[in-house]
Amino acid sequence: MHQMIRLAIAAVLAVAFAYSPAPLAAQPVKQVKLTDKHVEGFIAAQQDMAGVAEKMQGSSSDKPDPKIEAELESIAKKHGFQSFAEYDDVAGTISMVMAGIDPQTKAFTEPQIAIKKEIEEVSADKSIPEKEKKQMLDELNDALKSAAPIQFPGNIEIVTKYYDKIDAVLQ
Repeated sequence: MHQMIRLAIAAVLAVAFAYSPAPLAAQPVKQVKLTDKHVEGFIAAQQDMAGVAEKMQGSSSDKPDPKIEAELESIAKKHGFQSFAEYDDVAGTISMVMAGIDPQTKAFTEPQIAIKKEIEEVSADKSIPEKEKKQMLDELNDALKSAAPIQFPGNIEIVTKYYDKIDAVLQ
Protein backbone atom coordinates (compact mmCIF):
# COMPACT_ATOMS: atom_id res chain seq x y z
CA MET A 1 0.00 0.00 0.00
CA HIS A 2 2.78 2.42 0.94
CA GLN A 3 4.47 1.67 -2.36
CA MET A 4 1.25 2.39 -4.27
CA ILE A 5 1.09 5.84 -2.70
CA ARG A 6 4.71 6.49 -3.62
CA LEU A 7 4.01 5.39 -7.20
CA ALA A 8 0.98 7.69 -7.40
CA ILE A 9 3.07 10.60 -6.14
CA ALA A 10 5.77 9.71 -8.65
CA ALA A 11 3.24 9.82 -11.49
CA VAL A 12 2.05 13.28 -10.49
CA LEU A 13 5.58 14.51 -9.99
CA ALA A 14 6.55 13.19 -13.40
CA VAL A 15 4.81 16.25 -14.79
CA ALA A 16 6.86 18.48 -12.55
CA PHE A 17 10.18 16.84 -13.28
CA ALA A 18 9.59 16.25 -16.99
CA TYR A 19 10.75 19.75 -17.82
CA SER A 20 13.62 19.99 -15.36
CA PRO A 21 16.87 21.04 -17.05
CA ALA A 22 19.02 18.42 -15.25
CA PRO A 23 18.42 14.69 -14.99
CA LEU A 24 16.26 13.74 -12.01
CA ALA A 25 18.96 11.64 -10.33
CA ALA A 26 21.34 14.59 -10.37
CA GLN A 27 18.76 17.00 -9.07
CA PRO A 28 17.92 16.71 -5.37
CA VAL A 29 14.57 18.03 -4.24
CA LYS A 30 14.74 21.63 -3.12
CA GLN A 31 12.89 21.46 0.17
CA VAL A 32 10.74 24.42 1.11
CA LYS A 33 9.03 25.35 4.35
CA LEU A 34 5.43 24.41 3.65
CA THR A 35 2.38 26.41 4.63
CA ASP A 36 -1.28 25.42 4.65
CA LYS A 37 -1.68 27.58 1.54
CA HIS A 38 1.03 25.60 -0.29
CA VAL A 39 -0.57 22.25 0.50
CA GLU A 40 -4.09 23.44 -0.29
CA GLY A 41 -2.86 24.84 -3.63
CA PHE A 42 -1.08 21.56 -4.40
CA ILE A 43 -4.25 19.58 -3.66
CA ALA A 44 -6.39 21.93 -5.75
CA ALA A 45 -3.97 21.77 -8.70
CA GLN A 46 -3.89 17.97 -9.00
CA GLN A 47 -6.84 17.52 -11.34
CA ASP A 48 -5.44 20.10 -13.77
CA MET A 49 -1.89 18.69 -13.47
CA ALA A 50 -3.18 15.17 -14.15
CA GLY A 51 -4.76 16.46 -17.37
CA VAL A 52 -1.40 17.82 -18.51
CA ALA A 53 0.30 14.54 -17.54
CA GLU A 54 -2.14 12.69 -19.83
CA LYS A 55 -1.27 15.02 -22.71
CA MET A 56 2.43 14.35 -22.12
CA GLN A 57 2.08 10.56 -22.18
CA GLY A 58 3.58 9.07 -25.28
CA SER A 59 5.65 12.17 -26.02
CA SER A 60 9.16 11.11 -26.94
CA SER A 61 10.58 14.56 -27.47
CA ASP A 62 13.56 15.61 -25.37
CA LYS A 63 12.63 19.26 -25.80
CA PRO A 64 9.85 20.72 -23.67
CA ASP A 65 6.72 21.69 -25.58
CA PRO A 66 6.28 25.47 -25.09
CA LYS A 67 2.48 25.05 -25.02
CA ILE A 68 2.73 22.49 -22.20
CA GLU A 69 5.23 24.63 -20.32
CA ALA A 70 2.84 27.59 -20.58
CA GLU A 71 -0.05 25.41 -19.43
CA LEU A 72 1.92 24.17 -16.41
CA GLU A 73 2.85 27.75 -15.53
CA SER A 74 -0.78 28.83 -15.86
CA ILE A 75 -2.06 25.98 -13.66
CA ALA A 76 0.50 26.76 -10.98
CA LYS A 77 -0.45 30.45 -10.92
CA LYS A 78 -4.17 29.62 -10.97
CA HIS A 79 -3.68 27.67 -7.74
CA GLY A 80 -1.73 30.35 -5.86
CA PHE A 81 1.88 29.63 -6.80
CA GLN A 82 4.16 32.37 -8.10
CA SER A 83 5.46 30.03 -10.79
CA PHE A 84 5.63 26.42 -11.89
CA ALA A 85 9.08 26.26 -10.27
CA GLU A 86 7.50 27.07 -6.89
CA TYR A 87 4.81 24.42 -7.47
CA ASP A 88 7.58 21.96 -8.39
CA ASP A 89 9.45 22.65 -5.12
CA VAL A 90 6.26 22.29 -3.07
CA ALA A 91 5.33 19.05 -4.87
CA GLY A 92 8.79 17.60 -4.25
CA THR A 93 8.71 18.56 -0.58
CA ILE A 94 5.24 17.06 -0.10
CA SER A 95 6.38 13.90 -1.89
CA MET A 96 9.37 13.50 0.42
CA VAL A 97 7.18 13.77 3.52
CA MET A 98 4.38 11.57 2.13
CA ALA A 99 6.91 8.83 1.33
CA GLY A 100 7.81 8.69 5.03
CA ILE A 101 4.27 8.56 6.45
CA ASP A 102 2.74 5.19 7.29
CA PRO A 103 -0.79 5.20 5.81
CA GLN A 104 -2.31 3.30 8.75
CA THR A 105 -0.65 4.96 11.74
CA LYS A 106 0.21 8.33 10.13
CA ALA A 107 3.58 8.00 11.89
CA PHE A 108 6.51 9.57 10.06
CA THR A 109 9.83 7.87 9.37
CA GLU A 110 12.78 9.69 7.79
CA PRO A 111 13.06 8.90 4.05
CA GLN A 112 16.31 6.93 4.31
CA ILE A 113 14.89 4.66 7.01
CA ALA A 114 11.59 4.20 5.11
CA ILE A 115 13.43 3.32 1.88
CA LYS A 116 15.70 0.83 3.67
CA LYS A 117 12.63 -0.81 5.22
CA GLU A 118 10.96 -1.04 1.82
CA ILE A 119 14.11 -2.56 0.31
CA GLU A 120 13.97 -5.25 3.01
CA GLU A 121 10.27 -5.90 2.34
CA VAL A 122 10.73 -6.16 -1.43
CA SER A 123 13.80 -8.39 -1.02
CA ALA A 124 11.88 -10.77 1.26
CA ASP A 125 8.69 -10.85 -0.87
CA LYS A 126 8.66 -14.20 -2.69
CA SER A 127 5.51 -13.28 -4.68
CA ILE A 128 7.28 -10.62 -6.80
CA PRO A 129 8.72 -11.98 -10.06
CA GLU A 130 12.53 -11.82 -10.09
CA LYS A 131 12.78 -9.35 -13.00
CA GLU A 132 10.25 -7.00 -11.40
CA LYS A 133 11.93 -7.34 -8.00
CA LYS A 134 15.32 -6.40 -9.50
CA GLN A 135 13.81 -3.30 -11.13
CA MET A 136 12.06 -2.29 -7.91
CA LEU A 137 15.26 -2.77 -5.89
CA ASP A 138 17.29 -0.77 -8.43
CA GLU A 139 14.78 2.09 -8.19
CA LEU A 140 14.71 1.95 -4.39
CA ASN A 141 18.53 1.90 -4.19
CA ASP A 142 18.67 4.92 -6.52
CA ALA A 143 16.11 6.67 -4.30
CA LEU A 144 18.18 5.81 -1.22
CA LYS A 145 21.26 7.47 -2.74
CA SER A 146 19.42 10.75 -3.19
CA ALA A 147 17.23 10.60 -0.05
CA ALA A 148 17.82 13.51 2.26
CA PRO A 149 16.55 14.18 5.76
CA ILE A 150 13.58 16.49 6.12
CA GLN A 151 14.98 20.02 6.53
CA PHE A 152 11.84 21.59 7.99
CA PRO A 153 10.29 19.41 10.73
CA GLY A 154 7.11 21.54 10.62
CA ASN A 155 6.47 20.13 7.13
CA ILE A 156 5.77 16.73 8.67
CA GLU A 157 2.95 18.15 10.78
CA ILE A 158 1.40 20.05 7.86
CA VAL A 159 1.52 17.12 5.43
CA THR A 160 0.20 14.73 8.08
CA LYS A 161 -2.69 17.15 8.71
CA TYR A 162 -3.62 16.98 4.99
CA TYR A 163 -2.54 13.36 4.43
CA ASP A 164 -5.99 11.97 3.58
CA LYS A 165 -6.78 14.83 1.19
CA ILE A 166 -3.40 14.51 -0.57
CA ASP A 167 -3.79 10.73 -0.78
CA ALA A 168 -7.31 11.12 -2.22
CA VAL A 169 -6.25 13.46 -5.05
CA LEU A 170 -3.33 11.22 -5.96
CA GLN A 171 -5.50 8.12 -6.44
